Amino acid sequence: MDISVYRPGELGSADRAAWTSMQSKAHLQGSPELGNPFLSPEFALAIGRCRRGVRIAVVRERGEPAAFFPFQRTASGVGRAIGLGVSDAQGVVHRPGFTWDARELLKACGLAVWEFDHLVEGQAAFAAEASGSYPSPVMDVDQGYDAYLAQLRAQAPKFTKSTLAKERKLGRDHDGVRYVHDERDPAALRTLMAWKSAQYRRTGRSDRFAHEWITRLVDRLFHTRFEPFAGILSVLYTNDKPIAAHFGLRSERVLACWFPAYDPAFSKYSPGLVLHLRMAEAAAADGIAYLDLGRGQKEYKDSLKTRELTVSEGWVTRRHPVAFGHRARRAPVRALRNTVQARPELFEPADRLLKRMGKIRSGRT
Repeated sequence: MDISVYRPGELGSADRAAWTSMQSKAHLQGSPELGNPFLSPEFALAIGRCRRGVRIAVVRERGEPAAFFPFQRTASGVGRAIGLGVSDAQGVVHRPGFTWDARELLKACGLAVWEFDHLVEGQAAFAAEASGSYPSPVMDVDQGYDAYLAQLRAQAPKFTKSTLAKERKLGRDHDGVRYVHDERDPAALRTLMAWKSAQYRRTGRSDRFAHEWITRLVDRLFHTRFEPFAGILSVLYTNDKPIAAHFGLRSERVLACWFPAYDPAFSKYSPGLVLHLRMAEAAAADGIAYLDLGRGQKEYKDSLKTRELTVSEGWVTRRHPVAFGHRARRAPVRALRNTVQARPELFEPADRLLKRMGKIRSGRT
């Protein structure tokens, strides 16, 4: 393989266009998972503005780009998927029929190990090293919103009826209910981040927006408009007051759901669920094929989904002491987390404990 490794700012316009073209044609060539916006050049470049060690490997065949592999690395050669911890789709974007040797690619990139936790399907060279695979639910809207809603009614009639009834009650109880699919007001984004931070603290989870680089990343992506990629802020309002919001990323055919939150004062109306239905309706009208809800066990995802994708986590390693040391440190933590999440008898007590800790941290009893 002819492999060149670039810093984000060194990636030429021709390579960037070739990368985007591969993504736009992926669904026609049997690899729709490569069309995810987390695999786009814009996401990699945004991460490069906020984090050190971002690199992009370009694999060429007969002088033409055949594959793109964005990653992050440390000086010691520890590699991670681009945006590990916040990205919901990871892997190599490639043209049809392209195959690669994982360890040869790592060697060319100066990596002893490459860690991933949302590897998309079809990445055989990496998937062979996966330690586990997990569902990533999606909402299919490629046949239109009415078709999606009909399927939802068939598979979850009580949920669908209840959610639509709550939306109608919201309209009766409050004036000026409206939905904005692509809100450009930065104040609405700040409101969403404040809600999300409060939710993290309330439930005892780590507050992602306490990390300055994540806040900067989201703000940068909010202002990114590069056809077909864009950061999309969707907001549900009453009387011009936000009551639910979501920030995600879109590519030509995929809306990747990322940060949803709502005002707890309106919880009896399930505004987050109402928001997701409005997002599905607007996305269908905008030519989106599906909304990717992302890996993770959540009741609302199970209720809204029409099917599931599969993502994997694990490590690809070369025979190198750095690789052995990194895996020895990380493997027990991941194994414990996955065991707790997969077993209700462990997850439910752990979840209650986290929420109790969240109440203490928030000064509530």
